[in-house]
Amino acid sequence: MSVVHGPSKRLRRAVRSNDALLVRRIVKAHPDLIHNPDQSATGLSNSSLHLAASLGHLHVCKTLVALGHELPTPALNDEHQTALMLAASAGHTETVLFLSENNPTSILRRDVRGRDAIMMASMGGHDTVLQILLTYVPGGAESAVQNADLDGNTALHFASSNGNLLILRTLLAAGADPTKRNVWSWTAIAYSATVQAEVYLKSLVSEVEKRKWVKLKAEESRKGASIRMVGQEASIAE
Repeated sequence: MSVVHGPSKRLRRAVRSNDALLVRRIVKAHPDLIHNPDQSATGLSNSSLHLAASLGHLHVCKTLVALGHELPTPALNDEHQTALMLAASAGHTETVLFLSENNPTSILRRDVRGRDAIMMASMGGHDTVLQILLTYVPGGAESAVQNADLDGNTALHFASSNGNLLILRTLLAAGADPTKRNVWSWTAIAYSATVQAEVYLKSLVSEVEKRKWVKLKAEESRKGASIRMVGQEASIAE
């Protein structure tokens, strides 16, 4: 005897199966189910888009967004996480790109711990995902990488604690502050997962400081040259 599943279970199964056409048909027939939060004990009330994004099912994500899943604002689960956060945490590059392009403001949304998608990508060691987020984030990458969670940890803290060397370089290049301390007064360097990560991060910090010094000297040189030219022009005029 076959078991007949209700539309809610069929929709979730279609999302898991990456069947965008079936997802569209079910939602069209049952528009009230577009979010279809997971009410199971471990489901965190994840919506259809949360599930699709966590699995990296791009076509299902596009279908749900086209049907209005994220209107008027992005759906949040019980931990106030967006679908973008779950995609970033799992390292699903194409899904992150789509969701970032669709709604860049969601990049800066925070969950109950005060963490955003940039922090989650850094925690997971997903460098390409991180670069996408930093490209699309409103207000620019330099401002975004200064953000900290409720414990004062920045994306650089998370990258250092997991020994993600590529992420460390990307964050420092974006303007992350290696001297920033969390609520326990620990810097990112203090959280280095390995000796290699600590040495690498220190070398990167030294490199960044050297570039700043060179840039400052170049600017001072240009200003000096401009002042001399103005002085020469004034002498000629007299």
